[in-house]
Amino acid sequence: MINMIQNAKDQAASLAMAAYEAAVADGTLPRAEVKTAPVEIPKDTANGDFTTTFALAASKALRQPPRNIAQALLDHMKLEGTYFASAEIAGPGFLNFRLNDSWYAGVMEAVEAEGEAYGTNDGLRGKKIMVEFVSANPTGPMHMGNARGGVLGDTLASVLTACGADVTREFYVNDAGHQIDKFAHSIEARYLQLIKGEEAVPFPEDGYQGGDIRDLAQAYYDQSGEKLLNVPEEERQAELAQYGLSVNLPKMKTDLQRYKINYDNWFYESTLHESGYVAETVDLLTERGWTYEKDGALWLRTADIMRENLLKAGKKEKDIEKLDLKDDVLRRANGFYTYFAADIAYHRNKFAVRGFDKVINVWGADHHGHVARLKGALDALGLDGSGKLDIVLMQLVKLLRDGEVVRMSKRTGKAISLSDLLDEVSVDAARWYFNAKPDTQMDFDLGLAVREDSENPIYYVEYAHARICSLLRAMEAEGVTVPAQSGVDMSLLSGETEVALIKQISQFCEEIRLAARDYDPSHINRYLQELAGCFHRFYNACRIKGEEPAVQAARLKLADDTRVVLRNGLKLIGVDAPEKM
Repeated sequence: MINMIQNAKDQAASLAMAAYEAAVADGTLPRAEVKTAPVEIPKDTANGDFTTTFALAASKALRQPPRNIAQALLDHMKLEGTYFASAEIAGPGFLNFRLNDSWYAGVMEAVEAEGEAYGTNDGLRGKKIMVEFVSANPTGPMHMGNARGGVLGDTLASVLTACGADVTREFYVNDAGHQIDKFAHSIEARYLQLIKGEEAVPFPEDGYQGGDIRDLAQAYYDQSGEKLLNVPEEERQAELAQYGLSVNLPKMKTDLQRYKINYDNWFYESTLHESGYVAETVDLLTERGWTYEKDGALWLRTADIMRENLLKAGKKEKDIEKLDLKDDVLRRANGFYTYFAADIAYHRNKFAVRGFDKVINVWGADHHGHVARLKGALDALGLDGSGKLDIVLMQLVKLLRDGEVVRMSKRTGKAISLSDLLDEVSVDAARWYFNAKPDTQMDFDLGLAVREDSENPIYYVEYAHARICSLLRAMEAEGVTVPAQSGVDMSLLSGETEVALIKQISQFCEEIRLAARDYDPSHINRYLQELAGCFHRFYNACRIKGEEPAVQAARLKLADDTRVVLRNGLKLIGVDAPEKM
């Protein structure tokens, strides 16, 4: 996997070190312990394409002014056969490098050679990673938070895969515990109301009020009539809950597939209880001395675990006291295990049974208080939750239509669900907009998402791809095809917009790496907008069709390389790359 930016950085660093060794050899500079300094892209590329602080970093060890060191390096530097046309000193001792045609050709050669794989790397090869996301309660329709978490999790999984990791996408189905109990009671009440009348059957105070619960009760009644009227309450609730799940889960899967999300695994909470794995996990915590009994319940010493972790991280006792840490119930006095106990068991399964090197959960920001508690519980089990479990917290979504806040669906009059959203805007637009920086609250404007102009970023990017495809078709109709890179004269691509476009193409490899490092796939959106902008500026400034043949060939090749990278980037975030618009 070729990363021409990294290649240039590595080469510049090697050139600086080789020049230092040459300067030492002829006595220009003294021998000392010096390290290879980092090479970066300067903020203002008028100063050069790459820069190193080698001379500044070595100044103390060599006991010389940085500019003297930089001059010595420059005098001993051999640039023949490298990616650089020149090097020069700037400021207090920066050493700046300017690229030559061979580097720009290398970028275009990499796109040609790697095609669909261009931009990928093997930085995470050998790592087994799970991304768990959405995991919505199967008690009702998926909402805006699920829509955002869905695309963030799915795209993050794609980015990690592009970095060589073995990635599993997982949905954790909460089909046991309190919320299913409430789900069962809610459907039961609506079912009995259909038979006896609404006045005769009180609805649970904390029950699910949505119309979807009424629909489930009605559907069951239409199918089975009064079959459950006189059976024991527990049996009736169990059957109605299972019926509700049998309707809701396939609907969730269908909605997610429509959203271009396909999971490798659907993991059911109920299996943890049925297999005894929750009880076994709690017993392990007890064996390790992390539990105690109080008021008939079994508690986890969460406060002690978290205090221990915070002290290891360098926190002071007086600051920890202010946090008011609390313990958690694992098993209630009635013998039922809590959701937290099941969650600990579920994550123990991820590490101890299935052997993931890293687990990433995408959660709503309202779960932030749960993060340290869960990591601490895994630490208490000896599973290194602090190091191996990462949580991506995403902020809320505000839905707008032409600037006005929207809370209800025009079609149903109810809170907008994922399904309602996809009836209003395209899947591609939804995926683009929800793939925003996770830790910022986002505004999703339904009006902007369907606009067909440059104000709509997804349209702007897709249009760039379609524009290139249209150009290629027009040229092919005239018998002109895209040349191989070996036939391109790179000196003909020296204009400002041409150089900027090649540099932007080279940046794709870095953006994938950064998106994986930061757990922030919105790097790809921002990159694609910049790439589309670079292409549109190039296309408006540089004529292709009808230009002198060698110039036409070089520019056509650059346009086609841009098409490849746009397609690769859009595919990474699950968005189509249209050939016509």
